[in-house]
Amino acid sequence: MESKSVLAAAPIGWGTSMSEILDMLHREFIYIRYYFDVQLRQVFGYWVIGILLGSCVSVFLKDKIHGLLRSMSRSRMGLWGIVPASLLGIASPLCMYGTIPLSASFSRSGMRDEWLASFMMCSILLNPQLIVYSTALGTTALIIRIASCFLCGIAAGLLLCVFQKEKSFFRFDCFDEPISHDTDPNPVRRLLKNIGRNIKTTGPYFLLGILLSALFQHYVPEELMTGVFGGNEAFGVLMAATIGVPLYACGGGTIPLLQAWLMDGMSMGSAAAFMITGPSTKITNLGALKIVLGLKHFIIYIVFVMAFSLITGIAVNLLN
Repeated sequence: MESKSVLAAAPIGWGTSMSEILDMLHREFIYIRYYFDVQLRQVFGYWVIGILLGSCVSVFLKDKIHGLLRSMSRSRMGLWGIVPASLLGIASPLCMYGTIPLSASFSRSGMRDEWLASFMMCSILLNPQLIVYSTALGTTALIIRIASCFLCGIAAGLLLCVFQKEKSFFRFDCFDEPISHDTDPNPVRRLLKNIGRNIKTTGPYFLLGILLSALFQHYVPEELMTGVFGGNEAFGVLMAATIGVPLYACGGGTIPLLQAWLMDGMSMGSAAAFMITGPSTKITNLGALKIVLGLKHFIIYIVFVMAFSLITGIAVNLLN
């Protein structure tokens, strides 16, 4: 189907009758529904698999993952601890409001701040469910997402070790142990309840992302997307990093958008920048981080995220 707006081709004027207006609106609806259906068929399976995998990890593996982290506080790995901390951050299924209280308990048990920084950074950027969602973007985008997330966690830990030294970077005073909702003694019911909460949380954002993707495909010219986000220009990477700040609400909801943008000419570097700034500046994440970091360290965090996303996007474009 041709991507062309009926309203743009035949603008509504004073002489347009109500039946003509309704007819044009109906045709616009058909176009948008077409793109919505195509996008839904492309990514729905990934969303379902992501829900199932995320819930299985949360119900059956979460305690083991966090137990490994807790045992790290008694080890003597030194700076090398940022590597397993980053990997466990990627594997953790918790959202930011679960990650911060958990990190507070790790801190009280003696875990080093640079390890916590690596764990929290990677936990913000990625989780098992989002990895499955991101496979819809293709192998290249998936590898770039995982690698950039891991390197971002490593960079956060290294910078904290170099510049913060013995001073405490986090303020965990007002956070207690996270409350688990997976308490049903029956494992099957526990899993089903987790799946239900997962669908309730991510479903609306997923559908909204598909709708926005359909609107973009129908109304935004491909040449515009290529001109703004395509090529190897640093400007396109900066623009993608910037729009990741207000647009990102849920990882699953942005996958249809990114898929449509990549098809319309967005460079892989611009997509990489968006995938970093989006989750790291998600409004709910920022609210929790502001409490735990304080104003000065919060500003440092924002600068670090924007700088890392820009450098990553430019590097990906140069290598791609």
